Amino acid sequence: MTEEKLPVVVIAGRPNVGKSTLFNRLVGQRRALVSDMPGVTRDRKEGDAQLRGRMVRLIDTAGLEESAPDTLFGRMRASSESAVAQADLVLFCIDARAGITPADAHFANWLRRQDRPVLLIANKAEGQAGTNAALEAYSLGLGTPLALSAEHGEGIADLMGEIADRLPDAPRAERGGRPGEGDERPAGPLRLAIIGRPNAGKSTLLNCLLGEERMITGPEAGLTRDSISVDLFDEVGPIKLVDTAGMRKRARVEEALERMSVSASIEALKMAEVVVLTIDATLGVHEQDLQIARLIEREGRACVLALNKWDAVVNRGATRQAISDRIETSLAQMRGIPVVAFSALTGAGVNQLLPAVRRAHEVWNSRVTTGELNRWFEDALDRHQPPLVDGRRLKLRYMTQAKSRPPTFILFGTRAELLPEAYKRYLVNGLRETFHLPGTPIRLQLRGTKNPYADK
Repeated sequence: MTEEKLPVVVIAGRPNVGKSTLFNRLVGQRRALVSDMPGVTRDRKEGDAQLRGRMVRLIDTAGLEESAPDTLFGRMRASSESAVAQADLVLFCIDARAGITPADAHFANWLRRQDRPVLLIANKAEGQAGTNAALEAYSLGLGTPLALSAEHGEGIADLMGEIADRLPDAPRAERGGRPGEGDERPAGPLRLAIIGRPNAGKSTLLNCLLGEERMITGPEAGLTRDSISVDLFDEVGPIKLVDTAGMRKRARVEEALERMSVSASIEALKMAEVVVLTIDATLGVHEQDLQIARLIEREGRACVLALNKWDAVVNRGATRQAISDRIETSLAQMRGIPVVAFSALTGAGVNQLLPAVRRAHEVWNSRVTTGELNRWFEDALDRHQPPLVDGRRLKLRYMTQAKSRPPTFILFGTRAELLPEAYKRYLVNGLRETFHLPGTPIRLQLRGTKNPYADK
């Protein structure tokens, strides 16, 4: 079954008029970063919302500003203009408290030339004074302004009704019957997050995978501030791909905005199934890269190590060996992690990434039958007997796999909870090698046998 294309509603306007606050209010979640600082939003943020029974795709955009095309603000404006070009309805926001500025008038004139339906929003119109100030927006020539306060929720219900009324007619499948009735329901998309330090090329990688300039990129470090989700399709099926802000050492994160960006990146990691840890191959593996990898392992996510900027590496053999040695010694709990080298800028080698992601996802979902597991377990015990604890040998009886995603095994036995870490590592490494579980986190839980006479 093909996915129904949702009508697109784009929120546009100059910086700091409350576009992201309005986006969060309509989506019903705190999805976009919000701050008093102007220009927080740089990349388009998308989210689905149900407005008066209609599902729509909402797009929050960067503030419209007059700047040269090769500057950061020029690239931000180009991204916003690209979103407007695909809109079924544009919500043009102004700040009712600030009144009509020359920038508002300039971009209102620009919008009229785009041949797109426009709904004029006078935001920050709290109370009677704000409503009166909103009337000034008539001078923009975009019709009757709708006064509201996104921060306080005033006028949001009226806005939802206006949006639903101005959208194109709903397709037949959306107007009647249960969605997907009579069709085979597709599997949910694979949830994939791109994580890494600032300036590792994460946004350039996302643009390369999409085949379009979806994310703002440039030589400046830290351009991406929020986690941006996009839909992607490969030969297997749909992928929900999230690009995240760069994660620096905690001690270097000082500004409140950067703390929010890092929090959004960690949240995206927790929601993902597979994480692409992107590393600048010209710099090698940094300690912060290892810290991020350990976080991925603690959260139990599948991981693919992406060596970006491979075209700029001079001695590729030595570089790959040095990275492999560092990973082997510092990330023993993720032994066998898949590594893909490419250049997101030129596109060379990027076609190897998604197949590696799919393989990592399969390993992460792996299940081993109880019979196979215990035949291996008996051989493992014969090769290396459990150690003595307090002068007595532990009696380990059997194992079972409790779940996948990541593979989680339970070991039962008398006083099994006292098993030393070294023997647990022996068992985990054996599981990884025997059942072909490279790179994925493996959980081993211990269940001791309770002695019924212990308390008597």
